[in-house]
Amino acid sequence: MKVQLETITSKVNRSFTMMFNPRLNDLFFWHFHPEYELVYIEGANGTRHVGEHFSTYEKSDLVLIGSNIPHLNFDYGVKTEYKKVVVHLKKEFVESLIRATPELSPLQNLFERSGFGIAFTGKQKELLGKNLFDLEHQSPFQQYLRLLEILHELSGIGEYDLLHEQPYDIKINDRKQGRIRTIYAFIDKNYHRKIELQEVAHLSNMSKEAFCRYFKKVTKYTFVEFLNRYRISQSKRHLMYGKSISDACYSSGFESLSYYNRTFKKITGKNPSDFRKKYL
Repeated sequence: MKVQLETITSKVNRSFTMMFNPRLNDLFFWHFHPEYELVYIEGANGTRHVGEHFSTYEKSDLVLIGSNIPHLNFDYGVKTEYKKVVVHLKKEFVESLIRATPELSPLQNLFERSGFGIAFTGKQKELLGKNLFDLEHQSPFQQYLRLLEILHELSGIGEYDLLHEQPYDIKINDRKQGRIRTIYAFIDKNYHRKIELQEVAHLSNMSKEAFCRYFKKVTKYTFVEFLNRYRISQSKRHLMYGKSISDACYSSGFESLSYYNRTFKKITGKNPSDFRKKYL
């Protein structure tokens, strides 16, 4: 299973692209891309895994994700009939046109908040989500105008949750994206076992010292901190699916239950048992 960097809108001469009812529910697709993403899904209970945030949604979900924030497809594991629309907005469109246009200042604030990851709540969520489906058979020009209106309405919604306490910021240029993507893929494939720092440094063709400097600069975490956070996010998935705390601990790559409990509390602010009770 690979962590993939998607190149989406650069293949077409559009400021944004839209996908209606893509079916990926049988695929664990953990990926990131330069485009900002607005996704709406209805008729499903599923998993919301964005960056370091892990939670569930019921019946529907409307989320705006900033540029280069890793995330899981929102229909992963869904068994019911559902509808889904995904909008990808070019980074240049958001950061050059929208942020340079005074009349679109409410949208500027919206996309600044998208760096945290935004999950919209309340009654307007479903109304605006359904409006996205109406764009399917419109012309590109009509889609452009209506999408700006929908984004403007989203910017005024006061009912939402920020998925991170601070903007999820991984600054990587095109040359470095391949390297960090390889590291992500390695972590995702091997997080459940003991990973030696030298092993990952060798994968990146670096010395341990150079790798540590590089990884901290790119992710703002040491490799151990990042790995622990990833393992905790995976252990949340196990807990939410009914596994015991012990199973969640060892299945996620932790070798000590006491260390797992301390790390879980440090990262989430909760004990594993409290988290498990909340979702069960």
